[in-house]
Amino acid sequence: MTNNIERKPLLLAFLTGLCGNATLAALTSAHVSFSIFPIIAFAFALSALWQAYVAGPMEGDTPRCALAMFFVGALGYSSFLRAEFPGIGQNIIQIFLCLGLVFYVAIKLGLGKRNSSEPAAEVVSES
Repeated sequence: MTNNIERKPLLLAFLTGLCGNATLAALTSAHVSFSIFPIIAFAFALSALWQAYVAGPMEGDTPRCALAMFFVGALGYSSFLRAEFPGIGQNIIQIFLCLGLVFYVAIKLGLGKRNSSEPAAEVVSES
């Protein structure tokens, strides 16, 4: 089974989720000071993700994995904020969701499997 999941859209989806949540926090949260940089980074990440989407069709499990990475970025930043400012609330559910989504993407990418195409090393004993 070959994995035809492209990694560029996954990284761009992660950055879009991260920067989107940072933009939302900068605009709405009293705990986060306002900065223009999350807004600029969100615009660039969204533009790059759109260009990657338009450039060619996303085949296989790429769209599902990209959506999962978007949520990993968004929930990861939110849990980071909640760890920095404990008065906002708990972040245990967000951390478990992030870990579950990261494990899902890792399984779909085949990161936990051994490469069976490599020949086994033969041990030569001298007698």
